[in-house]
Amino acid sequence: MTKAVFIESSHSTYADKPGELYHFPNSYLSRVEKTLGDWVIFYEGRRGDAKGYHRVQRVSSIAPDPTDPTHSFAIMDRASEIDFETRLSRQKPDGTLWESKLAFMGGNNTSSVRPLSDQDFDAMLRAAFTTTVTPDTLPRQPDGFSEAAPAFDFQQRPKILTTRALRDASFARNVRRAYSGRCAISGLELRNGGGRAEVEAAHIRPITADGPDTIRNGLALSGTIHWMFDRGLIAVDDDMSLLTARDSIADEVSGRLFNPAGRLILPQDPALKPHPDYLRWHREHCFKG
Repeated sequence: MTKAVFIESSHSTYADKPGELYHFPNSYLSRVEKTLGDWVIFYEGRRGDAKGYHRVQRVSSIAPDPTDPTHSFAIMDRASEIDFETRLSRQKPDGTLWESKLAFMGGNNTSSVRPLSDQDFDAMLRAAFTTTVTPDTLPRQPDGFSEAAPAFDFQQRPKILTTRALRDASFARNVRRAYSGRCAISGLELRNGGGRAEVEAAHIRPITADGPDTIRNGLALSGTIHWMFDRGLIAVDDDMSLLTARDSIADEVSGRLFNPAGRLILPQDPALKPHPDYLRWHREHCFKG
């Protein structure tokens, strides 16, 4: 097995479905075959949304494109996907390249699928999951104190891919940061005496149903609203309007819990808003409306 970098672009003509399918010409088939069962890092450059290296995911299988015999799909393990906490540009702070092999090519390899050494992969993960401590990234403390979170062991960072507790913590930091510590349904921004945000990070499509640990599969919600969302008493429509299950929430209660506009409050960065596929899944499988 071999790790790799997969290049993607929001403006590409390929039939990618981020998080599920990666479309590629068969000239890369032998390279992609070597990644089966292993991890790949996604990079989006200036031709797309300039995200840089921004997420990591495991390759599950490969299937031919049924409409084009010259192309294939890498089928991604949806549950393995996780967003970086810190997006990485092509260069490290010291000016060298994260992909060390590119140094021998003048840094301008245009291949869409590039093998990645274990050393480069681990170095990228360590940088990508280094936590910048802010009130929005600190975990909630039941005792209300605001002591600093324990340091993240340098050697643990690669384990974040397979350790549920580490993935949960990273997901929560990303979601709270994206929503600036504000509940996406009530609009309230509650903080304790140490400045920690009281919101929780909710998966829209839960991890028990192969939901990924990505910001677009997350919502920042207060504890009570998180409970209601998980139990299908609340859902979000395609137009981001809030839905409630029939005969489950009294009007006066929803009037106190929901923001006056009756719509989901979105992150400032539109690229981080909930993905409609996850919202649809929640309506179809969880919502009691």
